[in-house]
Amino acid sequence: MGGETLSSELYDEKKAADIVVSSRIRLARNFENYNFAHVDRKTSGEEIVEKVYLAIVKGNRKYEEEFNLIRIESISEVDRLRYVEKHLISIMLSNNTKTGAFVLNTEETISIMINEEDHVRIQCIVPDLQLDKALASAYIIDDLIEKDMTYEFHEKFGYLSSCPTNIGTGLRASVMLHLPVLSNVGYIGGIKRVAGQIGLAVRGIYGEGTEAKGNLFQISNQITLGISEEETLKNLKNTVVQIIQKESALRDKLLLEKKDEVEDNVFRALGILKNARIITTNEAMKLISSLKLGIALNLIQDISLEEVDLLISSIQVGYLHKHFKENLVEKERDIKRAEIIRGQVNRRRK
Repeated sequence: MGGETLSSELYDEKKAADIVVSSRIRLARNFENYNFAHVDRKTSGEEIVEKVYLAIVKGNRKYEEEFNLIRIESISEVDRLRYVEKHLISIMLSNNTKTGAFVLNTEETISIMINEEDHVRIQCIVPDLQLDKALASAYIIDDLIEKDMTYEFHEKFGYLSSCPTNIGTGLRASVMLHLPVLSNVGYIGGIKRVAGQIGLAVRGIYGEGTEAKGNLFQISNQITLGISEEETLKNLKNTVVQIIQKESALRDKLLLEKKDEVEDNVFRALGILKNARIITTNEAMKLISSLKLGIALNLIQDISLEEVDLLISSIQVGYLHKHFKENLVEKERDIKRAEIIRGQVNRRRK
């Protein structure tokens, strides 16, 4: 993986679409004349919230209709958890009921977190491998804010932050990949080691410190100082494409050499999902991973990957509490989760 370069001849967009879930861009910014967000007083924190929101929407009727300001203190714990599950806010922001807020567009593709670890974190999430598109969208918001407010910027070091890993460009780019075969054959450890050597990290579904449920992994840059935004994206894309190629090749090999075993695994998972009455998040994610693989290999053709990704969102704890409007205990959640899965999977196979 280390010495290879991006090869368009070897890059199969269809197969890549079966492996790439989403691309995300995040820009970390802080403002002059304010303490860093994690030590700021409530009064100045509220001032930042108001100024950021106005900078985005003022004089722009489309944005006034499209973007909403949501204060952490004004929403329930269930709603906070739901936004975290959808990758729209961080756990840190969800816990900041004093000054935390975020600006969210109606499509839920752009989220501007305010008073998290930094004053502002501009985030854009798009489907597939579209880092450049996500960055372009983030820059639009970045420019709007900078027209009204002055960022803390050092001529030598770039954008400043209380977090050393954000100093420089302030750019964190990541791609979510579904890697069941690489994971099953034990290659993830090697990928993590090589990625670390070139300034990248391989993490779980919710980023740093989280496990990879359902064989979903985030590949992201770790270095923001001394490297341009263009170089960051190029390095990440090159590595991601190589991982995609390796996963794709192993899938083809597995189907060729062990088709019966693959089919058994896929349809066994489908059978459990169609009939289970109690199921934990971890078991469901493992089985859904097998289902996604079966769809990608054309073993299952009446369920789409997009529907399965929506199903993943619908089995998380926050969704269950919100959907059923109940404060469910663990066993009740497992029962309701199985109910949702049966409804979705069986509806598509009648």
